[in-house]
Amino acid sequence: MLSARPHFPALARTHNGLPVAYFDGPGGTQVPRQVVEAMSNYLLHHNANTHWVFPTSLETDAMLLEARQALADFLNASPREIAFANNMTTGTFHLARALGRNWGPGDEVVVTDLDHHANVAPWRALERERGIVLKHVDVDAAKGELRWDSLRAAIGPRTRLLAIGAGSNALGTVTDVAEAAHLAHHVGALVFVDAVHYAPHNLVDVRAMNCDFLGCSAYKFYGPHVGIIYGKEALIGALDVPKLEPAPNNAPDRLETGTQNHEGIVGAGAAVDFLASLGQGFTRRERLVSAFHALHEDGTLLVRRLWDGLGAISGVTRYGPGPDRPRTPTVSFTVDGIPSEQVARALAEKAVFVSNGDFYASTIVRRLGHGDTGLVRVGAACYTVMDEIDRLLEGVAEVARR
Repeated sequence: MLSARPHFPALARTHNGLPVAYFDGPGGTQVPRQVVEAMSNYLLHHNANTHWVFPTSLETDAMLLEARQALADFLNASPREIAFANNMTTGTFHLARALGRNWGPGDEVVVTDLDHHANVAPWRALERERGIVLKHVDVDAAKGELRWDSLRAAIGPRTRLLAIGAGSNALGTVTDVAEAAHLAHHVGALVFVDAVHYAPHNLVDVRAMNCDFLGCSAYKFYGPHVGIIYGKEALIGALDVPKLEPAPNNAPDRLETGTQNHEGIVGAGAAVDFLASLGQGFTRRERLVSAFHALHEDGTLLVRRLWDGLGAISGVTRYGPGPDRPRTPTVSFTVDGIPSEQVARALAEKAVFVSNGDFYASTIVRRLGHGDTGLVRVGAACYTVMDEIDRLLEGVAEVARR
């Protein structure tokens, strides 16, 4: 397995005399030392606003451009197609408003019942503001996967956009967004992909996905709280973006309203470089491909042990696709008769940190019958080891025996 653990100071933390095992990565990963050093270096030695002629401003311009290039390599895009936002949710609302200015009554946006509501609410807002029609793609709740017959039925001649998640943050499901994009493009619709949960586990390739727009968040792949919005350059240039008149009008700057989080953007670029450092190759993209191949192999071993181990505990119900289906190393489950918060508290006492609730993917959690009590979610990251999986399983077994 990859030797990423020495890079994470957070792993030195103990709780109740035990080393902490962080399984909360789907809600936000721990941060390696290199990322923090890059951010502090910027703030301490280069901090300035952009586009002026004095040295620290010129250095800021150069560092932001390098971060944009790093994220472009991460997504297999051009740096002119990478915009930054407070977070993916804010960036998606901003993009939705720009797109929606050209839509009206009768125009349709297709969303899915598997998605995080960050990829539902921005388009639902257009339903109220512009009178568009929102169409929903159904989920096979037993499998935790989209119903492709429902997706095909939802896409039609009035479809203006398909908004679809590449990976479910609640269930770990990975969806074939390239095939979905083909269906949408066949009727002339645009495609927006939510890759927030997908990006930490599978290397994004916007060219292979053939999406028009995509969103992800650096704090899910070992960076700071910064959102990234990819858009095809020509499309960004044509957007009716809410912006200040004197602000830059070129792509991608026109998508970035106001002064940006410079240190966060530098940190996002450093997070990409950290991931690339785990692989081999001549270019950053080659090193990322190598690193993600190894991460995928590690994640496959971990999720199989987790899935099989949970399945062996009486009273535990697992949700989502099994390890033989396309998925990330994130598994959600319930323990009969015990609310998810109570399970999470019991595990926290054993220094096993898991998240619980609906994770803003409330539609699918309700469909599973746990809208009130929620699910327990366990996510493996690059610093997760098998011993931590075993500790978690022992803790869940103890809770279940109660």
